[in-house]
Amino acid sequence: MQITLTRPDDWHLHLRDDEALAAVLPHTARQFARAIVMPNLKPPVTSVELAAAYRSRIQTALPGELSFEPLMTIYLTDRTRPAEIACAVESGFVKAVKLYPAGATTNSDAGVTAIENCAATLAEMEKLGLPLLVHGEETDPAVDVFDREKIFIERTLVPLLRRFPRLKVVMEHITTAEAARFVATADADLAATITAHHLLYNRNALFTGGVKPHWYCLPILKRERHREALVAAVISGNPRFFLGTDSAPHAQGAKEAACGCAGCYTAHAALELYAEAFERAGALDRLEAFASFHGPDFYSLPRNAGTVTLRRESWTPPAAYPFANGDVLIPLAAGEPLNWKML
Repeated sequence: MQITLTRPDDWHLHLRDDEALAAVLPHTARQFARAIVMPNLKPPVTSVELAAAYRSRIQTALPGELSFEPLMTIYLTDRTRPAEIACAVESGFVKAVKLYPAGATTNSDAGVTAIENCAATLAEMEKLGLPLLVHGEETDPAVDVFDREKIFIERTLVPLLRRFPRLKVVMEHITTAEAARFVATADADLAATITAHHLLYNRNALFTGGVKPHWYCLPILKRERHREALVAAVISGNPRFFLGTDSAPHAQGAKEAACGCAGCYTAHAALELYAEAFERAGALDRLEAFASFHGPDFYSLPRNAGTVTLRRESWTPPAAYPFANGDVLIPLAAGEPLNWKML
C-alpha cells in the first residue's frame, strides 16, 4: 500500500545554524518544498537584514540535488519598530513575525516582556497583513506548566485578538483541547500548527521506563484527552489546522543533561510520523489537505506542484544522526519501528 501527496510544507521548523544547520537541513529538504524557519538563534534574527543573511546561509548549506525554499521570520522584541514590518513585507522572503514570551522556551530570553510594548508594531502588521506566529504559553511562574497554554489564551491571546481583530495569527504547536476549540471557533484569521509528536504521544511518554529527555519539548506533552482533541482537529478537515513539525535539534549532551534542552527532533521522519497518526485515526485520506493545502492557503501562497510518495513499509530510524562539533543527535522514535516510509 502507498499514498501520494502533493509535496507538503513545514510551517514551523528549527534549523539552527552553521554545522548544525548543515547536519539537519537535508532531512527537511527531502520531504518539504518550503518551511517557515524560526528566528531564535543566538543572537536572534531580529531584522530583515539578519533574516536575509540567515536565508543565504541556509541556501548555501542546501545539497545541490535538493530543492527547498526557506520562508523567513523575524523575532519580535520590545524594541521592534513598525518600520521593520514594512521592510519585511517589501523583502518578499520574510513571511511572518515570531512572538516568544520572554523565557518561554529555548533562546527566548530576548522575547516580549509585555504585549503593550509592541502595540504599534502589531498595528502595522495588521495593516500590512504580515502574520504573527505565537508561542502560546504564559510565563508567570505561578501558573502550572501543564496549564500555560490555556492561561495564555485567556490572559494574552483573547485581548490581543480583540485589540487587533484583522491581525493574522498562528498559534504554533498547540497542545490542548482548549486551544483546538479556541482556534476552531475563532475568526478565519486565526490558525494553528500541530506537531506529529503531540498527535502520537501523551505525557506518559516522558516517564514510562524512566525520564525520557528526548520526548521533552515546550509546550510539554499533555494528558490523553488533549492528544485526542488534537487528533480530532487535524482529521476534521478544518483549514485552520496545518502541519508544523516544530522539529528542534539539540546535541545528545544538551538533551541528556542536568538541565536538558526542550525540543523533539522529528525532521528525519516527519511525514512518516504524521502518516502514523492519521492511519491510527482511520483518516489517511485527510493527510494531504492538512500537510499540503491548508498552510499555503492561509499564507496566501501557491500550493506546490510536485508530489511525494509514502509506502506502508516497516523501517527503524537509527539510534543517532551525526550533528555539530562531533556530537550526535537523537531523533524521536530512535530505534523504534515505523510503519510508513517515504520513497
